[in-house]
Amino acid sequence: MQLCFVLMPFGIKTGPDGRTINFDKVYEQLIKTAVVAAGLEPIRADHEEAGGFIQKPMFEALLLCEFAVADLTNANPNVFYELGIRHAVRPWSTVPIMAEGGRLPIDVDALKTVFYEIGSDGLPTPDGLEATRNVITGMLREAKSGGIKDSPIYQLIDYYPQPQLDHEKADIFRSRVKYSREMKDKLAEARKAGVDALVSIEDQLGTIEDLESGVVIDLMLSYRSRKAFDQMIALVEKMSTALRETVMVQEQYALALNREKQPDKAERVLLELIKRRGPSSETYGILGRVYKDQWEEALQAGDDLLAPGILDKAIGAYLKGFEADWRDAYPGVNAVTLMELHDPPDPRRSELIPVVRYSVERRIAKGAPDYWDYATLLELAMLAGDQAKAMSALSNSLAAIREIFEPDTTARNLKLIVEAKSKRGELQPWMEKVVEKLAERAKA
Repeated sequence: MQLCFVLMPFGIKTGPDGRTINFDKVYEQLIKTAVVAAGLEPIRADHEEAGGFIQKPMFEALLLCEFAVADLTNANPNVFYELGIRHAVRPWSTVPIMAEGGRLPIDVDALKTVFYEIGSDGLPTPDGLEATRNVITGMLREAKSGGIKDSPIYQLIDYYPQPQLDHEKADIFRSRVKYSREMKDKLAEARKAGVDALVSIEDQLGTIEDLESGVVIDLMLSYRSRKAFDQMIALVEKMSTALRETVMVQEQYALALNREKQPDKAERVLLELIKRRGPSSETYGILGRVYKDQWEEALQAGDDLLAPGILDKAIGAYLKGFEADWRDAYPGVNAVTLMELHDPPDPRRSELIPVVRYSVERRIAKGAPDYWDYATLLELAMLAGDQAKAMSALSNSLAAIREIFEPDTTARNLKLIVEAKSKRGELQPWMEKVVEKLAERAKA
């Protein structure tokens, strides 16, 4: 089956006009079904797991996939960059689409574009959805028959030569896509079986440096899901330089180093990453975790002089993470929790808690909440001593668990809150039960 590469934003995005769109639902409900109906196999980069395209597979897909659909909504710069590459090598076979209400930049305004409707919930509207699918399918079928040129370059410049792409390379790419998907399924089964099963798969893969980046990333995250942090570290150190130096891999490398009791090295990795790539909520969030673990160790060692200083470093890192992206509540909730544990409690928490709550509530309202969203509400409810909200958030958290490290992380945070409230005489019996329930699920 011929391949169709889908160029589009990922997840839930808010455009310049303030409108929020769930692009994952656009893909599932509109694009994917239209591509399949045209007799093609859709390929979409797995940004959610890999944290962004690795260049080599992206360029291969742009060059070697016979067909493409490009969602130009919100003028996403990555999509337009990819579209430019596509237009440079393919005279026809690229179908542009866009959510109604937006405006195309002048350079692509003349493209024959399919517009789709988005409702106030950020999802494709049911009315007209089937008709829009049919239009996209029809344009792809027309492209299969060698229809009208859609690339402005080939339309306007008669002497522009089309690159002759090696059919053997295309066949290799197609085989690699199939291999990556099959390996992804194997890794999913191995995660259920445990660390030994994952190690066995790694042994079968051969030289890590030569593997497709998607497979390597999936293996790394599979190790993380089983808390196999020593295997994560070893795997990262076997990766190609280009893959190892990506932001996502460096962040996960630091996380694993910290969990394997190498906090100094983890701190160096994260500070160098911030210096090289700039601040981000995720990088500062992991750095905050490094400092928080050091603070806990100082407390356990009875070092009353060192502990407060490290606690201030942890709060500072989490605050910088939240300031880097107010939409990411993770560093924000960690900041307010540690402010609560400060002796005396940091008065800034009263101003920050409503902002953190608003951040996570807006994300949930957009229709794609995950475990961490509900865990954040649970933590905020524990801080406020609100049993009803805590129990509601606990139920939703338990139902949304994907990996065992998630409830383990939340249970650790809540245990710290319980200990602090116990010392102040503010502990309520239900609070300890919440921690116990999460700890039980972390062992499952």
